[in-house]
Amino acid sequence: MKDTEKLKQEITRLKSEKAALQVQSRLLDNFVNFARSSAKERLLTRLLQKTLEISAELTAADKGSLFLLDADGAVTDGILTRVDPSPEQRSRIIGQVFDKGLAGWVRQNHKLGLIVDTRNDDRWVNLPNQPYTVGSALAVPILKGEELLGIITLLHEQPEHFNQDGADLMQITAAQIGSALENAKLYSKLNESYRSLEKAKLEIETYSKALDKEMAKGKKIQRDFLPRKIPRIPGWEIAFDFHPARQVSGDFYDAFMLPENLLGLVIADVCDKGVGSALFMALFRSLIRVFSGKINLEGLSVPGTTKTEPDSHGDYFYEALNAISLTNEYIAGEHGEEGMFATMFFGVVDPRTGKMAYVNGGHEPLLIVSQSGVKKSLKSTGPVVGMIPGMEYQVKLITIEPGDMLIGFTDGVTEAMSPQQELFGKKRISTLLENLPSTASELIEQLKLELFKHIDNAPQFDDITILAVRREAQE
Repeated sequence: MKDTEKLKQEITRLKSEKAALQVQSRLLDNFVNFARSSAKERLLTRLLQKTLEISAELTAADKGSLFLLDADGAVTDGILTRVDPSPEQRSRIIGQVFDKGLAGWVRQNHKLGLIVDTRNDDRWVNLPNQPYTVGSALAVPILKGEELLGIITLLHEQPEHFNQDGADLMQITAAQIGSALENAKLYSKLNESYRSLEKAKLEIETYSKALDKEMAKGKKIQRDFLPRKIPRIPGWEIAFDFHPARQVSGDFYDAFMLPENLLGLVIADVCDKGVGSALFMALFRSLIRVFSGKINLEGLSVPGTTKTEPDSHGDYFYEALNAISLTNEYIAGEHGEEGMFATMFFGVVDPRTGKMAYVNGGHEPLLIVSQSGVKKSLKSTGPVVGMIPGMEYQVKLITIEPGDMLIGFTDGVTEAMSPQQELFGKKRISTLLENLPSTASELIEQLKLELFKHIDNAPQFDDITILAVRREAQE
């Protein structure tokens, strides 16, 4: 007899577990289908509705409701069986049910609540204007460990409709429902995070496009600061090449005519990279042009530049080079806090004689080269420009003979890195100059070819600028 009773209990348990697994399977199927649908923002609501439908079907209940709770026991979401209650009615119903009703008892005790006959159980609260009569009720806690996730309440008009077997079945099922609801809540949060990320991504892309557009404008403006037309002087060839590491650059070059038919040559490298360097590049370049020949220099205090060579070419041949000291004073005095400076070579050439007076403010030495090799290295004659006021810049004088070439570059050439982290260096330049091409343009092309072959697919870390000036050989 006892064995028969145990067998019946085991069969009942297995049926309950089977039913619970079927519920879980149906809930997961619905969860997957809802998650794939376009209305993902209503995923949790639709799953609550389906959960309530399955629970009512499982117990043959007439009505039901399902509430989700937060960690403090407050209702966060729910499905009511009453038809379209107003927000005020809904709030009042929930308040009454969770204050004195069966759902409130379950919330407080974290236990299943079974009312066989509502007439004989004080846990049941009859609400005013209730459109149907409830004879029996079952309220099941949905638990995750000790945490109460929600409560399912099932109703029937007849007393004794719900019994302990049905209660046990729903209690087993509630664990499966809890897993599905937890997944739905997590998915909703994840989906919301994805939407936030997508929105942020769109905002970033919009901002990035706007920034790219502005940077393109900045690049064009900076390009316009560089000389559009190189002076054409009989018997001379002037060539430049310029490759910024970013959209805007701190390197710059210039070639312009000065009074008395003199030629001004500049190659410079403003410290750092990017927008800040580009802004100062424009300022340096403008100051050199203005101070060297666009304004009257009389009465201006020039604390540093000195003349060390006979001024047989007239005062202006050297006076133009005061632009270096004037620029240094202005940058150091007005913008010293920014700590911006430039290495700069400024030469003034008399095309008739080949004489060139120059100042080298901390820049890479320029080279005078002939077919027999490097004739002279034009090293620094003073510090970098713009760092400290009152600096002295020595003026030097050399002659570019017929057939000679003046070559200058920024440190973006010598410090260019290969994929193996090897510097391009000055030795490669010296080797290239052993077989001097016949034109300045050819020299730059050969140097570029070797340089970018060396860089290969490595990133370009610094701006690259090259200057080549050739005085044609006399026939």
